[in-house]
Amino acid sequence: MMCVGWAVAAFLTLGQAAQTASVEPAAIREFLLTGKVVTVKTLSKGVTKPRRVTLTDGTLTHDAVFQSVDEFKAIERFPNGKVVLDFRDSWHFNIAAFEIARAVGLDPMVPACVARIIRSERGSLCWWVTWKWDEQMRVAEKIRPPDTVDWQRQWDTMRVFRELVDDTDRNQTNMLITEDWRVWMVDFTRAFRKTKELRVPAELRRCPKALLDRLRSLDEPTVRTAAGEHLRPAEIDAVLVRRRLIVEHFDALVAEKGADAVLF
Repeated sequence: MMCVGWAVAAFLTLGQAAQTASVEPAAIREFLLTGKVVTVKTLSKGVTKPRRVTLTDGTLTHDAVFQSVDEFKAIERFPNGKVVLDFRDSWHFNIAAFEIARAVGLDPMVPACVARIIRSERGSLCWWVTWKWDEQMRVAEKIRPPDTVDWQRQWDTMRVFRELVDDTDRNQTNMLITEDWRVWMVDFTRAFRKTKELRVPAELRRCPKALLDRLRSLDEPTVRTAAGEHLRPAEIDAVLVRRRLIVEHFDALVAEKGADAVLF
């Protein structure tokens, strides 16, 4: 968990931002896997001590975020009094989130992420999003999106994915917003609880039709192929139960309100 987002400043120069704007997804993953490490710096914020890694392949230079946290506690007690059983905080979930996002067509909202060893530590290495605000900054500065319909659709989509992966730490500081008003979800180390229910079903009001169609066909072999290396069997089972509940939830909403009011 980072609590204040992955970035406290935009480290990429404008030149770097322009240089990486057209990089293909497959090339991004290859770059993350094989790029030469130039520098590694611990970020000043974040309880999991994430590190900013600058990579280069001789042509492209770009940053990534490295997290190696992998903790399990039978009982975790938080300062606010909340108690969580079977608590897991793991870099594996960053990769699982990206792979499942790819499987349901939401990789444009979750940065590419791979497993890699950095300075003798194994962890997740995720593409650094060149962002202008996080949601906390946007709200504090009272900045309104230029297209409120598109903005709401992005939020509706994010909420569906949050329930699918049971992301218990989705907050304003790990939702990054680019200059063209695209929302990116980062930091999933506290996702993938083993909960077999929807956490906040009342917030699931609308859903992209394409996403709902993908969820209908998301089965156990697909999840295991995509993320089985990073999820335990009980975590995969919970994803599949929540997938079913999400589909049932939206089918009921469509029956009640009509497809035009629910799907986009």
